[in-house]
Amino acid sequence: MKQKALKECDFYCSKYAECARGRTFSVVWQCRKQAKELNECLHQFTNDSVLEEMKKAYMVEQETKEMKQ
Repeated sequence: MKQKALKECDFYCSKYAECARGRTFSVVWQCRKQAKELNECLHQFTNDSVLEEMKKAYMVEQETKEMKQ
């Protein structure tokens, strides 16, 4: 789930990384907008409903494998 989210949100990851480059403590307030955009994007792919869908797909896949054996 995490890998898919990071792949889908690569644009926002890059924007945040670019903003954070060369900063230490100031990243908190200087990159607030980019961090918010990244978190909103990641949340689309890492919430409870997505997890449930992935679990169901996994269970169906396992059942299919068991039936073939």
